[in-house]
Amino acid sequence: MKRIRIAFAFAPLLLTVLTAAAWAQDAPHTALPPLPAPLGVPKPGQATDAPYAPQPILPGGVVVALYPPGSPFLKMERVREAEQYNMSQTVPGRINSIVNIHNPSIEVHTVDRGLNTGAVVILAAGGGHNTLNVGSEAADFVPFFYNYGVNTVILRNRLRRDGYNPQTDEVNDALQAIRLVRAYAKEWSIDPNKIGIMGFSAGAELAAAAAVLFPDFDKTNSGPSDPLAGTTSRADFAGIIYPGPSPFARNRTAPPIPRNVPPAFLVCGGSGDRVHAVWAVEYFSAMLAISVPNIEMHIYGAGRHPGDALPDGSHMTGGLTDRNDTPFGTWQYRFIDWFRDLGYLQKPGVETKAARDTASFASQPAR
Repeated sequence: MKRIRIAFAFAPLLLTVLTAAAWAQDAPHTALPPLPAPLGVPKPGQATDAPYAPQPILPGGVVVALYPPGSPFLKMERVREAEQYNMSQTVPGRINSIVNIHNPSIEVHTVDRGLNTGAVVILAAGGGHNTLNVGSEAADFVPFFYNYGVNTVILRNRLRRDGYNPQTDEVNDALQAIRLVRAYAKEWSIDPNKIGIMGFSAGAELAAAAAVLFPDFDKTNSGPSDPLAGTTSRADFAGIIYPGPSPFARNRTAPPIPRNVPPAFLVCGGSGDRVHAVWAVEYFSAMLAISVPNIEMHIYGAGRHPGDALPDGSHMTGGLTDRNDTPFGTWQYRFIDWFRDLGYLQKPGVETKAARDTASFASQPAR
């Protein structure tokens, strides 16, 4: 009797399930609503009769042109042309790279007051002087450095593909960016003694050159008509990441190394990226030869250059990617170790170990 009662008790529920299943088979299929279009996708500004106005590539970016209108650094016949964005095909709103840069600029991203160390990293993206890879080698670093209380500045420098000389025009853009950030340090709550540049590949060429060529740049651009005259373009530190040729490459005439040359952190893959590793070693060796303090280099045994083809047909990525879970993919944490050790993660206004060591080295007679 109990079994019969249980069966009758479940009968209404079973009937409901079977009825629902039958209705589902007979009911017409309702199509999903279409997905909305991506919102907030950045776009380049329009070409007008005025110099091109660079637009921010990340929310909240403060964009400042490197040179005032009419500057002799600019090509007046091209300064009105609009930049061109190369957007990701799979990530809506992500800018992979930019070309056609004729009014170079900086884009500033500051951190909250309670977190702010006053340090700032100017990010010089690579791209072989043919594109500016601002996605993986600039924009991705804004939230990374934010976590450590470090402000960031994305440099949009001119390119060889657009008719500019990497060793003059592009280096000038890097040096101008450093002194422009220093000139507005108070407005952006930046410590004027904790301003550095980090470059990647072609951008590392600019960072390495900026680290040693600033005296001539400051001297040349000291006239009364220059609004930044008297503000030095010397970087307080340099990050030289899988670099292109530095001023100390074998086919170049090495410039004199200033006694107050900034400390540098160098990174590259080894035999898998041999050419760039040689260029990194050449810069490191030039500094080591005269005992410049706080120069650190990491050459990884397993590592290839961003953009290199892999056996599966894909291409090696750069920036912050983990590089197939190899040690090379953790270089950014080695940089933070070095950065912290030199005192850059202290509160604003506190003299860094790097500054003390540089001053001590500069006070010694050259050997």
